Amino acid sequence: MDTVTTTMRMTLSDVASLAQVQRPVVSMWRRRSSAGPLPFPVPAETVNGVELFDADEVTAWLQATGRGNNPEARNDVAVHAKPAANGSLKDGRKTFDGLTALLALKVITGQALGNRSASGLLDEADEADPDDLFLYSELEALGSALPGLASFADRLVDSAYSAPAAFEKLLTHRFKEGLREHADTALTAAALSLVSAAAIELAATLESRPVFVDATPGGSDVMLSIAQEFSESESVTFLAADHDGGASRLARRRLAVHGRDSGPVKVDGKGAFAVTGPAIHVAQYPAPGEPGLNTKGILSGIENIVLQMDDFQRAVVMAPARVLTDALAGEADNIRADLLRSGRVRAIIRLTPGLLRAKPREPQALWVLGPSFANVPIADRWTMVADLSTSPLTVDVIQDLISDIVASMGNSATIRAHSFRFARLVQTRILLAGAGALVSGPAKRSPTAAPGAEAALRVDELVRALAIGAGSDNRLVGVQPAPAYSSPAPASVRELMGSGHLKYVKGIRVKEQHTNRSAGSRILGREELLDPDNAPPRFITLLEFAANYPAGRLTEPADVVFCTSPRPAAIVDAEGGAVVVFPARILRIDQGDPGGLVPDVVARDINNLNPADKTWRGWELRRTGEAQRQPLTDALHLLQHEQSQARERLKQLEELATLITDGVAGGSLTLTDPSTHAGPEEGTA
Repeated sequence: MDTVTTTMRMTLSDVASLAQVQRPVVSMWRRRSSAGPLPFPVPAETVNGVELFDADEVTAWLQATGRGNNPEARNDVAVHAKPAANGSLKDGRKTFDGLTALLALKVITGQALGNRSASGLLDEADEADPDDLFLYSELEALGSALPGLASFADRLVDSAYSAPAAFEKLLTHRFKEGLREHADTALTAAALSLVSAAAIELAATLESRPVFVDATPGGSDVMLSIAQEFSESESVTFLAADHDGGASRLARRRLAVHGRDSGPVKVDGKGAFAVTGPAIHVAQYPAPGEPGLNTKGILSGIENIVLQMDDFQRAVVMAPARVLTDALAGEADNIRADLLRSGRVRAIIRLTPGLLRAKPREPQALWVLGPSFANVPIADRWTMVADLSTSPLTVDVIQDLISDIVASMGNSATIRAHSFRFARLVQTRILLAGAGALVSGPAKRSPTAAPGAEAALRVDELVRALAIGAGSDNRLVGVQPAPAYSSPAPASVRELMGSGHLKYVKGIRVKEQHTNRSAGSRILGREELLDPDNAPPRFITLLEFAANYPAGRLTEPADVVFCTSPRPAAIVDAEGGAVVVFPARILRIDQGDPGGLVPDVVARDINNLNPADKTWRGWELRRTGEAQRQPLTDALHLLQHEQSQARERLKQLEELATLITDGVAGGSLTLTDPSTHAGPEEGTA
């Protein structure tokens, strides 16, 4: 027989949150009060090694001792506690589902629930949810524990000041209450802001009552983010999928608690559905109802959205960049290509990592779907692409990106009239023809790059002023303006690795006791890359290296050694034979088929990157025409030699200044007039 109870339990962390103090403070209270007249309450029970305390005893102790910074602790306690795990409530998932269902029922009925019997509550639930779409089964499963949990729900609402706030408080525990499907798919506030703002702005262009559709199983974060932007008096329609499952039922309860009744969208067994009239589709993949959805499944879900769309519908889809923008192969690549051929993919945006809470290192991407412009020949269709992989989603970035997105929905005249901040237009046929990623950063030019004629004149001036190569046959070659498009287009590291022009070699981890400061092979690591002139030299003997690191490999001449943290940095190892220590790594150019890559240019491109750009596979590298590769290499080697001589001369000048200063000031030297100095006196030479 289940025990009906409203007893609440708290951990010490919950007590700290209730009292508005740091966690160690509670342990101090407990220790110091143990021998006093008002000792801290003893644990009511221990579950899985965690001590749980009676919430009412804790609040009484806080009130009696005046501890903490929350004078309303007794009223706020339910938000920081949870019901005692008795009977049916031992199942944490069942308790969570039951509580959220009770909160939805409380909003629908507008009445307190704690004074009702189990049968009375079920009668109310049957009336509120006659088709059992979102709450009846959850309440029925509680059995005789239902009245006690209803009393707790009332206290929870009072503590949180509203049922919606109480519901969201329960959801914030998704990461520690075993709600893995919700924790694994939770987006950050910035990501939700971007998707919801884009959807609302696109809805405004349709000139009809806003209708938002989410056909994914269990998706509610985006829908709620949209709903919160509209007042209760505004006429907005939300349509949620009729998937049968805990995640989808929770999504419908969530909308109900926030006063947003959702209509159903019938989805068949293959995920197909239909919506008529103007509408904005929103979707996040994977969704809570399908957290393990693979690449093919995600693209098939987007395909179902596209197949039922007409030119009066729009869609905003967020999914991992590895699915929406990065290189694919096989059947998944074919599905994505078919989606691009449909003409409805109007914008493709690669976003920064950190938008998915559970996987902060996985970058996300955005697809915006819209009209297909069937009257435009297939060969002339375009798609907007943007790379924001290094741009945090600040308010101004989101606003300008949405402006670009809205412009991408228009025809060619609308697009020509818009000044894009982040985006560029690419003919869809070019996206389809490429074998690599759909989004790559814009071609990067040197910050000091100048038009060809101007640059050529300045080069001549500098060569004459510096007298580079004067008095020798090793002169810098002449320069002249180049014809347009004389160099191959830049390419990403990912594309160059795929084509075989570039090879990636991992660095190794070397123990400190195997290194020395004087003999052996040079060690190149992060320190040497970030400060090559001042980093203390490190070496490892070949015997130590071979004995302890059999999988390690030495650099080859012209290898580019790079790191990504704390900022992108690279050097060219002209000599080879060095040991590269992680987190440093190697980019090795194929000398037989370099694809236009020049090691010094690659290193310069990496060193000129945005300090926040750590997505090394997406780095754009400039390339040089075959006829110019060797002249450029020779010119750079000559200039590096001149730079080395200049640094040596600078050191000599600094030494000279030090000797004269210390000698004269110390009385060991006397300065003479150079015009009267004729050399050493006779007999002193």
